[in-house]
Amino acid sequence: MRGLHLTADLRGCAVARPLMTEPAALRSICLDAVAAAGLRPVGELFHRFAPPAGTDASDATAPAGITGVVLLAESHLAVHTWPELEAATLDVYVCNLGADNSARAESLLAALIAAFAPSAVERHALERGAAAAASAGAASASAPR
Repeated sequence: MRGLHLTADLRGCAVARPLMTEPAALRSICLDAVAAAGLRPVGELFHRFAPPAGTDASDATAPAGITGVVLLAESHLAVHTWPELEAATLDVYVCNLGADNSARAESLLAALIAAFAPSAVERHALERGAAAAASAGAASASAPR
């Protein structure tokens, strides 16, 4: 279960960018970025939410957020947009079983940040499973042979 989990909170994202409010645009950008990073999609779902309260729900152009998920053979990509806040969140997790996919995850996240062109980014990285792997290594090193 060793892997790299990257997150980014984006602020100051222009609402006029189609990827903020149009599922097809966000899907296209996500799948292109996944392919460019050398990761393998195995499933996807992109959902546009209803416009915020006080907005005409029948207006297809009203700003409404999207949640998009791309299931990867290596794990997942999740994107959430909040046009009313000019914000988006990105979540990239890749397993490193059999191969180190960390550079691919970094590449995917960088491409998506560039696509949103935010004015501010807060990034976090978490090495998942590292403690368990270290414990397993220590246990096997101390085990009788």
